[in-house]
Amino acid sequence: MSPELESGQVSPIAMQREVTRLASLRRVHDAFAWFRSHDREIAEFQMRLTSVPAPPFHEQDRSDWYREELRKLGFLPVEQDDLGDVFAVHPGANPDASLLAVSAHLDTVFPPDVQIEVKREHSRLFGPGISDNGAGLTALWSVASVLRHCGFQLKTPVLFLANVGEEGEGDLRGFRYVFAQDHWRSRISQVLVLDGAGVDTIVAQALGSRRFEVRVSGPGGHSWSDFGAPNPIVALGRAIAALGKLDLPADPKTTLNIGTIEGGTSVNTIPESAAMRVDVRSAATSEIDRLEGDLRETVAAAVAETQHEARESRKKLALSIEVVGNRPAAELRSDAPIMAVLRAVDEHLGIRSRIHRASTDANIPLSLGIDAAAIGAGGTGGGAHTLREWYDPAGRDRALNRILLVILALAGVNEP
Repeated sequence: MSPELESGQVSPIAMQREVTRLASLRRVHDAFAWFRSHDREIAEFQMRLTSVPAPPFHEQDRSDWYREELRKLGFLPVEQDDLGDVFAVHPGANPDASLLAVSAHLDTVFPPDVQIEVKREHSRLFGPGISDNGAGLTALWSVASVLRHCGFQLKTPVLFLANVGEEGEGDLRGFRYVFAQDHWRSRISQVLVLDGAGVDTIVAQALGSRRFEVRVSGPGGHSWSDFGAPNPIVALGRAIAALGKLDLPADPKTTLNIGTIEGGTSVNTIPESAAMRVDVRSAATSEIDRLEGDLRETVAAAVAETQHEARESRKKLALSIEVVGNRPAAELRSDAPIMAVLRAVDEHLGIRSRIHRASTDANIPLSLGIDAAAIGAGGTGGGAHTLREWYDPAGRDRALNRILLVILALAGVNEP
């Protein structure tokens, strides 16, 4: 963190003046011009990146590719951990100072059997993952490129981090692993996450979520000869109906969703098992804890009722509830230096941003008391998580200017 922000007591006016001063520097003007003049090259990088598959839990090919691209920029060394997270540090005058981490996630939601086809149609780029998170990874590379190309000399080091495991059942495993390592956790003081397109939101409120796999098992049998045996699907159906009647608060907003159900082998078979996956979300961890208790009690009651009503009561049902995802809820404090900088930069660039609550990699550092926020990488996108996902880079340079100014304000610049 730059010395000007160490105390966390910088006034909005002082921060605005500092951002205006940074924006007037010749190197910053050169950097802004580089973003504009290299827009075609940046788009081509994004298309090449997206063509390298990064399925959940199988991001290694893209991790290796991205590491090599950072090496081409002159970063030495470029590290890679056991999961595939990639690290490159732009040096600062004080190498022992705490790090500002700027990150983007490598993984997509698409399984290994999905054919990745990337193409351009007029101004738009198409391909699975082209925006989420091709846009964020491209912005990370672009800003790293301009820091090297324009020769910025920073006061404190900046860590560029391309991480695995943000999407879905990845459950933020990349960031969990990074911040479980004392080598990084003790050094990183602030995190700026680049995720998806857009420029009008600041994710400073981490949406908590907990996901469960609920499975009911029984003896199964033939629908005629074994009629009367307790049916796991019936138990699960009762549980689903009861869960739909649970009282969920509007403030803090709390939700419960049954996303998948499965079970059975044929219409004339009493199934041996049935399972569902349940997603619980809330702005407050206490509500997630409470709802987990309600979930467990409700499902257990439904199984017990099904067992009690079964004609063959000696044949027993078994219940298991496993937590398969757990993202912590947290919030960035309103007086955090990173928020002051984001507000000042947006004011300078004429960006009207709003605070947003979402689940991103920022959940992990925020839950550990480390200042973090997630922002978009500019342009516009649509069709996220579908095979027709698209990204339009028009106006991307505005977001890249924004990201660069935030980095320079937080890390500090040694002027020649």
